Amino acid sequence: MNHIVNENYKIYLITMDKSDQFWKFMDNGAREMASMLGITYVWDAPITRDVNEQIEIFNNAVATRPDAIMLAASDPIQISEAVAQAKAMGVKIIYVDAPAFEEAVVTLATDNYTAGKLAGENMFYELEDVGVTNGSIGIIGVTPENRTTVNREMGFRDYLKSFSRYQILETIYTNGDPELAKQATEKYIKDNPDLIGIFSTNEGSTLGLGNALRENDKNIIGIGFDITETIEEMIRDNTIKAVMVQNPFTMGYLGMAEAVAALRGLDTGSQFINTGVTVVNRHTPGLILP
Repeated sequence: MNHIVNENYKIYLITMDKSDQFWKFMDNGAREMASMLGITYVWDAPITRDVNEQIEIFNNAVATRPDAIMLAASDPIQISEAVAQAKAMGVKIIYVDAPAFEEAVVTLATDNYTAGKLAGENMFYELEDVGVTNGSIGIIGVTPENRTTVNREMGFRDYLKSFSRYQILETIYTNGDPELAKQATEKYIKDNPDLIGIFSTNEGSTLGLGNALRENDKNIIGIGFDITETIEEMIRDNTIKAVMVQNPFTMGYLGMAEAVAALRGLDTGSQFINTGVTVVNRHTPGLILP
């Protein structure tokens, strides 16, 4: 009979930043599983999104000789060399939310392209609901290098491009910063008198979008991504019409389990695990946070 041995592995979670609630939910999931398994666990990240600082944090973590690192890559190209070097030292790599280009044991993430199409579908339904049949629609992105949010943009654009009556504007990138996203929303409003909707692709950009719509009191359909208590309030008061809610707790929880399975030589299953997405809008009972 095989017995599970507590090897006291050391496993890091390195996220894009420590500001967004999204990463705090992920940390909660990883921490809960680590506690159950008796793992030494460390969460580290830049306070705000910074590609170079994330790479430095990753390299510093590798220098401590961890057994595994769960990584959400801010820039999948720039960090890939560091990931390859970590793998060469025997560190198991698990991607959560955002993979780099270097192969890992497994990636646990949202199917972001499909989630973007779902956001486009909800934009269409909301516009139809208020009888708006033409106009321009903006997109607030994070960075052009962020694969997760760029895939959301692509899905959103691809869903709506079949409706020629809508003009999808050039994406404005704001690094996920709420204040920059607020400014981007105001720029869209100022520059586009026919503006009818804006899609924001992550938590920070959704907060900025909502704050700008509240202040400008415009009849613009806002569709966002991710949820916090403030975003819940924005949905309740009809500032934001709907958000696509991911499962960061599950990414962290199962990501930790996958890391330990890899270290023990157990089957880790598929190389991509879709952790799912749910539409939350004013009709959602309870609007319960993950």
